[in-house]
Amino acid sequence: MKALFSAAAALIGLVILTIVALLGVLLIDADAEATQATDGGGGLRGVPEEFRPWLFKAVAACGEPELTPALMASQLYHEAGFKTDPKSATSDMAAKGPAQFIDATWATYGRDDDGNGRNTPWDIGDAVMAQGRYMCSMLKTAKSSGFGGDPRALALAGYNAGWGAVERFRGVPPIWFARRPGRAEGETYAYVKAIMADISKFEGPSQLQVSGHGNGADALRRASTRLGTPYSWGGGTPNGPSTGFCDGTNGYLGGRCSASVTAGFDCSSLVQYAYWPSTHLPRVAAAQYGATSDRPVSRDALQPGDLLFWSHGGSGSIYHVAIYAGDGNVLHAPRTGRVVEVQPITAAMPAGDYYGATRP
Repeated sequence: MKALFSAAAALIGLVILTIVALLGVLLIDADAEATQATDGGGGLRGVPEEFRPWLFKAVAACGEPELTPALMASQLYHEAGFKTDPKSATSDMAAKGPAQFIDATWATYGRDDDGNGRNTPWDIGDAVMAQGRYMCSMLKTAKSSGFGGDPRALALAGYNAGWGAVERFRGVPPIWFARRPGRAEGETYAYVKAIMADISKFEGPSQLQVSGHGNGADALRRASTRLGTPYSWGGGTPNGPSTGFCDGTNGYLGGRCSASVTAGFDCSSLVQYAYWPSTHLPRVAAAQYGATSDRPVSRDALQPGDLLFWSHGGSGSIYHVAIYAGDGNVLHAPRTGRVVEVQPITAAMPAGDYYGATRP
């Protein structure tokens, strides 16, 4: 009988642990969606000048769209407040420098990136580039893990507590988790939540300046705030980015389902988001064409905010939609592995597939 009670107690404990862990993930994910970058992190503000070039260089070296300069800046702020002196930037766990590396982790990610002959976590260039490599590695692991939640939050949790802690809870560790015996509970949870919430504080101006007002200009302006947001097949709502899904053909990257772990937009959800709530467009590209086809626009009469469509043949085979951004360019979410960006119309999709344009 004691064995039965012990087994039952253990099972109940495991269920409670799982529920709490999932609750922590859901809370972090909800916060992440509420504080998405206003311009995809393409610009920076409030960052010391000596950090700025290294942040852009670290992001470019990674290539993972979730890693933005603003995300890294927010992380540096919460790690050591951009401080570089040993008195202010050494933790009680012997983490060193502006990116707070312990010796064991530095041995893996640290290099003499600034070329001054020293490989040290105290040099800004070395520290930021190592931070970028570590976060890039964590993001790749998070996206391939199959765990729910925003991969940025998972990566931050791995950076702070080690990936083993993320694996233990299959997500961001819950609020009662302590990194080490005797450490404060909730440290990792609070770390992730604070960094995600402060990303917007470090974002610079939008990469696309939109003049004028009206339905089309306002829609383009709203869409431009999502430049740099990852593409996610089936992801995105009128309220902002969300994770998507894979359908057997779409949403995969490197043989894995990228959409299910990527918070972002696909082409038509970005358009729907841009025009919401003043104009309630349908969710998919073909339906958006159907809802606006009574207002066609010729190629030489395009105005900012007009919708452009590409098809494999006929209105029933429309597969892509983009927003005209002026000067022969479109703003769109191209495909899995890319981000919301501005491109020339001629380079956005195969020229022979261009079907036409409409004005919502």
